[in-house]
Amino acid sequence: MGMEPISLDTRAGQLLERAAAASSGRAADTVYGGHGHALRQTLLALTAGSGLAEHESPGEATLLVLRGHVRLSSGDASWEGRPGDLLAIPDARHSLDAVEDSAVLLTVVKRP
Repeated sequence: MGMEPISLDTRAGQLLERAAAASSGRAADTVYGGHGHALRQTLLALTAGSGLAEHESPGEATLLVLRGHVRLSSGDASWEGRPGDLLAIPDARHSLDAVEDSAVLLTVVKRP
């Protein structure tokens, strides 16, 4: 059982438009997985200056930066991400901030 290819670039552009219209400055769309799956991939779009406040990690996770420039922070540490960068999300409370309009692919394997 397969699925049709998804253009992450096209989806990222659409989500950035939605994020620009949202008061939160962000929009998200699960592109694979969800309920009943251990693996979940979510496309997130964030306008410059917006982000995700500090939160717990739901499991093993990575962030692939598709567009823009983001900053992932955990405690006193932070990591910059630009297009093509893959950031491993620490297994600790963390936050994500958009330095400029950005789109990222969040991949999470939920804890059992």
